[in-house]
Parts: sequence; structure tokens; C-alpha cells
Amino acid sequence: MTKLKTAEVWAIVHAERRALVRDLADLTAEQWETRSLCPDWTVHDVVAHLVDSAKVGRLDFIRRMITSRFDFDRDNANGVARERRDRPEDTLAALAATVELTRTPPADPATRLVEAFGHGEDIRRPLGLTGSYPATGIGAALNYLARTGVAVGGGKERVSGLRIQATDLDWSTGSGPDLRGRGIDLLLALSGRPAGAAELSGAGLETLTASFSA
Repeated sequence: MTKLKTAEVWAIVHAERRALVRDLADLTAEQWETRSLCPDWTVHDVVAHLVDSAKVGRLDFIRRMITSRFDFDRDNANGVARERRDRPEDTLAALAATVELTRTPPADPATRLVEAFGHGEDIRRPLGLTGSYPATGIGAALNYLARTGVAVGGGKERVSGLRIQATDLDWSTGSGPDLRGRGIDLLLALSGRPAGAAELSGAGLETLTASFSA
């Protein structure tokens, strides 16, 4: 797939933020406390994280990394605590207010796609909701994950030596035992979410699954 321009990435991210706000508009109090696909985070926590992440620019990121001593988990936890309102609907309103923001840490713009799609599924799947994601955006996110190391948020080592093929869009990479599935499931798996691997097939699946506990 052709590499997306930065403006195209932001258009997709903004559309996904709007879609997520719509999907969560009528959740019950119990649903807001549903455990997400992110370990130790509820649906409410993930939305708070998305609010926090949308506000972070390049200088903010550097300052926060120094404050957290370059501990990403600590920084994320601090961000959730800062943006999680007492009432979930207020946190959702805060997310709605970030829809058009174009702030980002000093990283490939594709990381914004990985975050939008990945956290969208972290929230939707436990709630039984179904997201709809553009093929161009999923392809760009997969390109990033497949070429970027795990240490910096990618999934290169997880799929090294495998032939990966999306079954619902024109995207593939690598060589070796095959690993097949929908683009969104591949995205989750490459970003370290076992829920994505559960939907995949092929001779390379065992290799991928083993990487989660490596």
C-alpha cells in the first residue's frame, strides 16, 4: 500500500475518535467498568488514556518522559489518573473535545493509527461492539508494526520469518510459514494483544503465539 501523507493519517484518526465517541454514548455504568483488552484498565481507563494521549505534543512528551524517568507505564498511569473524571460521561465529553487535535510525540505518524485502532478494539471487543476501519489506515498501521521493533511499540520480532497476509485488504509482507487474518486482527496481534491472535490462522500462528510469552 502507498504510504499515507500526514494529513491523511490525521483525517483517519479524527474520524476514528468521532466514531468511538458515538459508540460509547449510551453505555451503562456497568459497561464503563468492563475490563478492557489492556491489562489492569477498564473501558473508562482506556478512554481517559486516549484523552491524555491526544493532548501530548513533542515538548510535552519529552518533559513527561523526564518526569517519569522514561518509564512509559508510569507515565501512562499518571495520564489516566489525570484525565479520568468521576463520571464516565464527562471523560467521554473530554475525548469528544480532543477530536480535531493533531498533537503527537516525536514519532512516525502511523503510531497515531495504531493507537486509534488498537485502543478502539481494546474497548469495543469486551463490550461486544464492532468497529469499522479503513483499509488504507489499517495497511499503514501494519506497515509500521511489521518494520518496527517491539521495544519501541512495534511488532517486528513477533513476525520475523513469517509470511503475513491480510484476508480483507491488499496487504502482505515477509516470507516463511504463513499467518493469515483480517487486518485489524493482525494489527492487534503485532502490537502484542493475544485477542488478535485468537482470530488468525496458518502455520506461523504457533510462532506468533509463543512470542507473547517470550
